[in-house]
Amino acid sequence: MSFLSRIMVLKSKAHFSAGGNNRPAESGVNVTFQGTRKKTTNQAKNRVAIVIASFGIVYAVIGGRLVQYGMAAPETVSSIGRADNLMASRPDILDRNGEILATDIRTVSLYAEPHKIVDADEAVERLSTVLPDINAREIYNKLKSKSRFQWLRRQLTPKQQSDILALGIPGVGFRPEKRRFYPGGHTAAHIVGHVNIDNRGVAGMERYIDSQGLADLAAIGMTSDAKLEPVKLSIDVRVQNIVRDVIDAGMKNYQALAAGAVVLDVHTGEVLAMASVPDYDPNKPAEGAEEGWMNRMSNGTFEMGSTFKTFTIAMGLDSGKVTLNDSFDASAPIRIGGFTIKDFHGKRRVLTVPEIFQYSSNIGTAKIADLVGIPGHKEFLTRLGLLSKLPTELPEVKSPTQPREWKKINSVTISFGHGVSTTPLQTAVAGAALVNGGKLIEPTFLPRTEEEANAVATPVVKKSTSDDMRFLLRWNGIAGSGKRALVPGFNVGGKTGTADKVVNGRYASDQNFNAFLAAFPIDDPKYIVLTFIDAPKTGEGGGRTAGSNAAPMVRDIISRSAPLLGVEPKFGEDGSALLVSY
Repeated sequence: MSFLSRIMVLKSKAHFSAGGNNRPAESGVNVTFQGTRKKTTNQAKNRVAIVIASFGIVYAVIGGRLVQYGMAAPETVSSIGRADNLMASRPDILDRNGEILATDIRTVSLYAEPHKIVDADEAVERLSTVLPDINAREIYNKLKSKSRFQWLRRQLTPKQQSDILALGIPGVGFRPEKRRFYPGGHTAAHIVGHVNIDNRGVAGMERYIDSQGLADLAAIGMTSDAKLEPVKLSIDVRVQNIVRDVIDAGMKNYQALAAGAVVLDVHTGEVLAMASVPDYDPNKPAEGAEEGWMNRMSNGTFEMGSTFKTFTIAMGLDSGKVTLNDSFDASAPIRIGGFTIKDFHGKRRVLTVPEIFQYSSNIGTAKIADLVGIPGHKEFLTRLGLLSKLPTELPEVKSPTQPREWKKINSVTISFGHGVSTTPLQTAVAGAALVNGGKLIEPTFLPRTEEEANAVATPVVKKSTSDDMRFLLRWNGIAGSGKRALVPGFNVGGKTGTADKVVNGRYASDQNFNAFLAAFPIDDPKYIVLTFIDAPKTGEGGGRTAGSNAAPMVRDIISRSAPLLGVEPKFGEDGSALLVSY
């Protein structure tokens, strides 16, 4: 029976029993309607309560999960660590005058979350419109991988970032990073070094800075985006630029394989400038290849040729067995152990010690070494630091080589620069000890005062020996092989070194390794300048010996850098350069 039929029946029964009086019947209907309305209202309230409770539960679950995610340890999504590690600063690197050699700049890198990529093929196609050099297959494989994070391209330009944003590819994003910038490019590449893609030092002073604790702090997340105190180097970027320019021109003009030079303060051991070419741009280190990365000044060892005669004669003078007034018979070659020792430009007569130095006599130098003896010879070169690894901040330093057993033939050939290989920087440091009064000072690429240098200096030769060597170097500059290194007014003294280059374990008669060791001003030396040039095919005057290419490189460096270093030229009243007398 329907709800309306039941109401009609109830109404009829009430009318029959009351004789037409319908008031009791109306009261019953009223009660029925009120009960039904109350029941419906309660059901609606229950439904609303259930809906509210359901939403409450859903929001509670979501809130709980958010709290859980917030308190959970961060998920490792890549090998490079958290974003705050990526933003960690490196200190600026400055030259001695405050010029910036290396600094951080902000950049971004492109990444993908593969699980959010809708269409990998389309994503690759669209990215290639902005990054045409990407490896499409490699990027596609990354986008289809099951990982939650993949680097796509590190260190984008602002324009690349803007163009990729405009593509609107879901699942790709940008992460802030730091990029190292080297304003000078090639200028001081081998000294400053460079960093890797994660802003960690891998070469030069950049690597040295990390070795002092910066890398350890970064590894445990204790670095930040705060500006760090800059690191000041000893080099003068003005002189550095000159040195690099001169050796680069020398390598090209003299058709050589390589070239290098260093300017060293003889009283502090500070390296004012040092470079070798080929080199590389630290902003693009990958383009340098192995040839450009090689720092030949400190990480290459060479037989330095007749520059070693400087040390041999100093050894004889310092031993007391030889004086500047002594003479040695250089009229005939020396035959020893199946070898013949002869002079390149022999005078075939008795030579005084200054003449042995001036004419670069192999015979005379060998006789001085023989007079001192093998133990004394080896001890002297060890004392000058020429037989051990050079201590300095630069990580790229190679150890010298020497014979396992010193025999007489070894001592003879080493006396004029064959048989021992050292780094050019090492040779310059030993040369500084012979002109600064006799103190061996470890080289440094950081600022150092003369007082600080004296505290670490080691006396290696007598002052009288140093005085005699300054005389010989000046004499050779005026009358010997160093003429092309002369700079009017600056009193340059020096010694050439022309050595047959070792190729595949044998001496090549058609290739030279040339060097020139110089000091200026020689009456009161302040700086050592050493240049080398590897396998030149020509030189000034058409020759290919050190006097025609390594010496002119020294001349060009001194003439351009001496005024910047505060060295004043000395001229007479008539305008002519003053010569030093001894």
